[in-house]
Amino acid sequence: MARMRARTRRGRLRGLPGAAELRRRIGIDEASRRLLLYFIVPTWVGAGLADWWCHRRTNIERTAGLRESVIHALMMTEGGVPAMLGLFFEVNAGVLGVTLANLGLHQATAVWDVAYADGRREVTPTEQHAHGMLEQVPVMATAFLVGLHWDQARALLGVGAERPDFDLRRKQRALPRRQLRTVLAAVGAFVAAPYGEELWRCYRYRGAGEQVEPGEQADPGERGGS
Repeated sequence: MARMRARTRRGRLRGLPGAAELRRRIGIDEASRRLLLYFIVPTWVGAGLADWWCHRRTNIERTAGLRESVIHALMMTEGGVPAMLGLFFEVNAGVLGVTLANLGLHQATAVWDVAYADGRREVTPTEQHAHGMLEQVPVMATAFLVGLHWDQARALLGVGAERPDFDLRRKQRALPRRQLRTVLAAVGAFVAAPYGEELWRCYRYRGAGEQVEPGEQADPGERGGS
């Protein structure tokens, strides 16, 4: 249905003054949505799920414990806030500002995460690769948004003739409801639920007083309640 509407819009534009430029912009907008929905979001979700599995295999609840799990939840929030803004609201200087700020916080928190985990539990090569993906996907998404909304990005820095727009407005061309439900369901099932489970598992082990000493790696075969 969305594809048919896009074709209809392009058909109506033919023959109008400036139609070629309008068709080009619509084409860029549609290509951008496809890239964000079918590459960037799935890559972020998949890398996050792989990272969670690595934490589970190395007994995070009995090694680095609750504090590292809270750091993970913080990073997912720092990545999720700009993603939700981009899904529901028009991208302007305000949304770009929040996105850039969260990117900086996310990168700093990622450094904190690895520094805290080092010496408390094993960080495998697979997990390090997942970390690399989780750090670079927000960079790609942010660079992509800045490039698509270059005038507002420049306005945010006080450059150019356009004034920065900080109003929060719902998207004029919202995602189809089915696509939106699919994205939200995927994020809930493969990001929020696993990391919520990790947080609860670490909290439970901390409450039971079963966390091992820093630097002592628990035996995977002895993981209780997993």
